[in-house]
Amino acid sequence: MIQLTDIEKAFGANRVLRGVNLTVPSGESMVIIGGSGTGKSVLLKCILGLVKPDSGKITVNGEVADTSARDAFLARFGMLFQGGALFDSLPVWQNVAFRLLRGSLKRPRAEARDIAIEKLRRVGLRPETADLFPAELSGGMQKRVGLARAIAAEPEIIFFDEPTTGLDPIMAGVINELIREIVTEMGATAMTITHDMTSVRAIADRVAMLHDGAIKWTGRIAEMEETSDPYVQQFIHGRAEGPIMAIR
Repeated sequence: MIQLTDIEKAFGANRVLRGVNLTVPSGESMVIIGGSGTGKSVLLKCILGLVKPDSGKITVNGEVADTSARDAFLARFGMLFQGGALFDSLPVWQNVAFRLLRGSLKRPRAEARDIAIEKLRRVGLRPETADLFPAELSGGMQKRVGLARAIAAEPEIIFFDEPTTGLDPIMAGVINELIREIVTEMGATAMTITHDMTSVRAIADRVAMLHDGAIKWTGRIAEMEETSDPYVQQFIHGRAEGPIMAIR
């Protein structure tokens, strides 16, 4: 579904991506792991066209990513943001139905509300939640609303940016289960960036290790524990010693 070939991106003298090559198979869940500042978020932004790579090629479903027709291109994607990124001034249902109330995906208001309530139910929230405002929700409920919004337009591809950040272990487990179930039900292709190895083991079909702007290792989740790759082993076990230098 997504093919990245020799992607380079620098900000001034800071070379963030240094020839990234990665294949994300259709209908599978790819999780990208790596330390802070290794370029994971920049990589997602490059795919979405929010950041333009300096060189390299990105294809989506075999076609060169065309960000000139932004509405049609972005309609293929859903996104769960790290901090929720809900609009404080809008009730929950309008947050969920945000893309269905405007642009190329616009639906009648009543239909958009019905879809929003259906998606809220799918993530375990009651219909009466629809008329609350984000400030009236717990962190876990806000994350569920963000997930409902990500799937509201039935996207082909869903990005998850640190989906369990700030959640307690029980709620994090609930979100991981929802992500796994929903991606499987929809047949969507998923890309997740996370530091949380519990999330990785719960939602990944494949894992890629990004370090120093390049993919150091990629393989199926079952191969991750057994690989001899020193970058992967240091990261997944949280070891202080290894090729990944901690900032002291």
